[in-house]
Amino acid sequence: MTEQNTRPTWFGHPRGLSTLFFTEMWERFSYYGMRALLMLFMVDAIDKGGMGIDESNAGAIYGLYTAGVYLACLPGGWVADRLIGAQRSVLVGGIIITLGHFTLAIPSTKTFFIGLILVVVGTGFLKPNVSTIVGQLYPEGGARRDAGFTVFYMGINLGAMVGSIVCSELATGFSWHMGFAAAGVGMVFGVIQFVLTSRHLGGAGSKPEGRPNLPEGEKDPAWYLLWGAGLGVLILMLIMGGVINVGAEFNALSIAQYTTYVIVGIAAIFFFYVFVFGKLNSTEAKRTVVILILFVASAVFWSGFEQAGSSLNLFADRHTDRVMFGKEISAGSFQSLNPFFIITLAPLFAAMWVRLAKKQLDPSMPAKFAIGLLLLAAGFLVMVFAAKLVVAGKPAAPYWLVLTYLLHTMGELCLSPVGLSSVTKLAPQRFVGQMMGIWFLGGSLGNLIAGLVAGRFSPDQLTEMPNLFLQIVLISGGAGLFLLLFTKPVKSLMGDVK
Repeated sequence: MTEQNTRPTWFGHPRGLSTLFFTEMWERFSYYGMRALLMLFMVDAIDKGGMGIDESNAGAIYGLYTAGVYLACLPGGWVADRLIGAQRSVLVGGIIITLGHFTLAIPSTKTFFIGLILVVVGTGFLKPNVSTIVGQLYPEGGARRDAGFTVFYMGINLGAMVGSIVCSELATGFSWHMGFAAAGVGMVFGVIQFVLTSRHLGGAGSKPEGRPNLPEGEKDPAWYLLWGAGLGVLILMLIMGGVINVGAEFNALSIAQYTTYVIVGIAAIFFFYVFVFGKLNSTEAKRTVVILILFVASAVFWSGFEQAGSSLNLFADRHTDRVMFGKEISAGSFQSLNPFFIITLAPLFAAMWVRLAKKQLDPSMPAKFAIGLLLLAAGFLVMVFAAKLVVAGKPAAPYWLVLTYLLHTMGELCLSPVGLSSVTKLAPQRFVGQMMGIWFLGGSLGNLIAGLVAGRFSPDQLTEMPNLFLQIVLISGGAGLFLLLFTKPVKSLMGDVK
């Protein structure tokens, strides 16, 4: 019997999994709890405790924030690999996130952007590295490792579900800043339990794996880059605070639009470099084409899916009859539907794929992406009819949003689990890390576009709402149909990759 088999376990898994399960559960509690409030807080009137920002700028800020969370994962993973290790990165990230949420809890708009920047930076340290440690708990790999990630994924969605409800209800019952404070308290719990139980992680993630071999006594120059980046973030926070204090105009819409062009440009340059200078053989080139196609499909999907915290959140707040079982629920509580459906449907989808595979009917990778996009379009088609009711002067029943979130979750279960796996399988071995970074860049682009789209949902243009939802239907549905029609050619480019 090996030493690993004699160690104490947590429901048959390494004890360290419980540490990571609860760390990520509380982090997602804080993230999704705050996300459920963010858009509503920004557009709410100043005399009601909000910021009084118009929809276009609020949507742009929301998009910049959620896109920033994805982008921050890239340097966050690099710092862990090169300098401090994944365990320290998770701890540092948790502390910074906590400071960010409590900064948002201060009843002053002057500290608002500082709080958002802190949450983005902290999430960049924590999110990619906590998943890395999960993988390192299972050096043997195999089905047990997959099961461990499934348990971990349940923690993510449990935290998201509870956080959306708790923070939203506190914000509605007391004040916006009470909701933000609740998110901070959740992260405090996550940090405390990580410190108290991190001994169960053993050596997983304890050391930086990518540190170069340097002569004794010579300091890694990457430290200077890290301190420089930290100084840059501090200067950015001071600038943001100064802009608010002097009352200067902050045009988030223009910044978000230019950032969209920058992200698209980065992706274009990267793929151009790989195709022209990457010395790809024929098989590698074909598979890289597939990654490019899936990158675009992913960006389209997330640009619609991430309307959950923005336009769909506004719809729940302004146009939905939220009285259920004799009590009015908060608009942000609808954000709990997606993680709830994930928890209930994920095992069913997993079993379905296995059963279809046994019958040689398992959809291919591009087909699953296409189905995900079509389900996303179906969800927004539901919102077209709900919006028409609102234009006719009637409040929408809550089941419209429930059905939309159900369809969107089914789409996510078709596309999201396949995405990361597809990159690792298709990417040329020497470009795997960079391709993973580009994959996260696609999510960042989708989040940014989602914020810009949400900014068009103004109460002054209520009659345009059905058409705006219909545009999302046509774009996502068109992309899904296109990918479905070309599933066979795309599959042939993949070669023997399943």
